Amino acid sequence: MRRVIVLGSSGSIGTQALDVVRANPDRFRLVGLSTGSNAETLRAQAAEFGVEHTALGAEASAQLVRDVEADVVLNGITGSVGLGPTLAALEAGRTLALANKESLIVGGTLVKALARPGQIVPVDSEHSAIAQALRAGESREVRRLVVTASGGPFRGRTRSGLAGVTPAQALRHPNFAMGRVITTNSATLVNKGLEVIEAHLLFDVPYDRIDVVVHPQQLIHSMVEFHDGSTIAQAGPPRMLVPIALGLSWPERLADVDVPIDWTRAQTWEFEPLDDAAFPAVRLARRAGEVGGTHPAVYNAANEQAVDAFHEGRLPFLGIVDTIEAVLDRHETPAGLSLETLADAESWARRTADALIAAR
Repeated sequence: MRRVIVLGSSGSIGTQALDVVRANPDRFRLVGLSTGSNAETLRAQAAEFGVEHTALGAEASAQLVRDVEADVVLNGITGSVGLGPTLAALEAGRTLALANKESLIVGGTLVKALARPGQIVPVDSEHSAIAQALRAGESREVRRLVVTASGGPFRGRTRSGLAGVTPAQALRHPNFAMGRVITTNSATLVNKGLEVIEAHLLFDVPYDRIDVVVHPQQLIHSMVEFHDGSTIAQAGPPRMLVPIALGLSWPERLADVDVPIDWTRAQTWEFEPLDDAAFPAVRLARRAGEVGGTHPAVYNAANEQAVDAFHEGRLPFLGIVDTIEAVLDRHETPAGLSLETLADAESWARRTADALIAAR
């Protein structure tokens, strides 16, 4: 019986994690819950599962992780505020089922320095797929990682064809209903840039051996190419239940988590190269990741400011990634890396992005 803490329990990842716990009462016992500010939902969840330990907000979530004995902490918090709870889980020796990609993007070096081998289990579907595929061989046998992307709602458009995109159009993801920032990131492919950085940090594969391929059906979640020429692909429905369940039960698999692909039905799967001219966000993420230091945190923070400005009508769609690039061009990584320097860099990036947006 694994004792589980779910952080961000009112969000999409958190509620699906509770579904997994609910369906497997013999495998998991929920011992802690947190949300950002949704106290009503938190109370209802705690009452249903008989959970005594709850928290509101990121700082309280980190303290919850320190205070409550648990085997697995699932971090489903959205945004860079999830870094504190991630560090707390690692320091406390818990297995960390990580859905909060900003923890690695912002605090990559700090997170990796704390984590024991195998302590972090990725919950993003792409990174869960890679982790599953890597079990087919040794790390020395890996030639490259191939991260798949849906291409978002504007797949196939040229850069000029993106000029008039509206916020409503950007929120029409072809496969998923997600929050405003994540859905917009899928439309700009910033999300895929963040996932490239995350893949590098999780699996210690150089950036020049991490590719992105557009796969609109989202049935193959990612692939690993080995040096003998074989490629192992992890396939499944375009849903998050399996990665979440694996995050809680790793390395074991739970039974009947999701409905598998119907292989008796005729179907066509497409694969296309990424159009870097129309969607330069991945190229910029590689650049930020290769420079390292505080550059990935700056990439993420500038994007968040630009996404807000886009939805408030202060910035065109193409201006989102243009703003990220302009902020990166102005950034110099400070000497030494700490929570303080990361916070300072994030604040600087937000101020700089806001000033560039206001000056347009």
